[in-house]
Amino acid sequence: MSRYRNLALFLSLAAVWGSAFMAIKVGLDSFPPVLFAAVRYDVAGVVMLAYAVRVVDDPVPRERGQWALVAVGSTLLIAGYHVLLFVGETDPAVTSAAAAVIVSLSPVLTTAFARAFLPDERLSVVGVVGLCCGLAGVVVIARPDPNALLAGGVVAKLLVFGAAAAFALGSVLVRRIDAELPIETMEAWSMVGGALLMHGVALGVGESLSDVTVSIEGLLALAYLSLAASALGFLIYFDLLERLGAVEINLVSYVAPVFAALAGWLVLDERLSLATAGGFALVFLGFVLVKRRAIRRELPLLRSAVTGHGSDADE
Repeated sequence: MSRYRNLALFLSLAAVWGSAFMAIKVGLDSFPPVLFAAVRYDVAGVVMLAYAVRVVDDPVPRERGQWALVAVGSTLLIAGYHVLLFVGETDPAVTSAAAAVIVSLSPVLTTAFARAFLPDERLSVVGVVGLCCGLAGVVVIARPDPNALLAGGVVAKLLVFGAAAAFALGSVLVRRIDAELPIETMEAWSMVGGALLMHGVALGVGESLSDVTVSIEGLLALAYLSLAASALGFLIYFDLLERLGAVEINLVSYVAPVFAALAGWLVLDERLSLATAGGFALVFLGFVLVKRRAIRRELPLLRSAVTGHGSDADE
């Protein structure tokens, strides 16, 4: 196996997930936002469920705790995250790069939620500074005008921030639930459950198939998000999670905005603003400060995994 396998997969995942923000913008020209997210996970859920049936001995949750994991995944990781993200991206002020940068705050928020739900753990002074840096990054990107706090761009970016918070909270609650369930099974059933929830929300807000404008661009965006960003993306994620660990995988959130900006520029002629670049720098600094000990501990392992020295990467 190539010594650069893990690096290639990591960059592929960042590219697929980063360019997904551009695909969302394209698809929203043809689909209403909540219905778009629901249909995306109709397709991805079926694909992942078929994959779980293939690789897992018993792909159906059986215990109450296992179904609790699926419930959290459905409501927060899938439905909550994607409804807020897709609605937020309907605003032209939210570029692909800006959305990706705001979402990259999720690892920092995950650490904050973990501290809140684990009374024995507290953020250090440096950790608090890191969290504040991350939040400041979102403020820099949103650029709220005190005289127009309900302006569309600000509200839309706060919705994207809410999406990142929903994903972070869901990640923590999944770890808090005392139950074991194969990741493939949890993701597959979460996608199916999340899709059903989003169909309910779409119906509640008055979205229907009559609002869909059939176009080649919209169908390509749907296919890309369902098959590449969701099904293939999560398969790569699972593989790297096992090989590299959670800390290293979190770093994909900080490479994805580069690909989001590039895809937005190539396809949608979006420009990267100084505010977005500055916000990204603050969010990344916040992540480094919050995760400084884990990063220091894991960097040697990451280097060995990427180069193949001291690992199974070149076996």
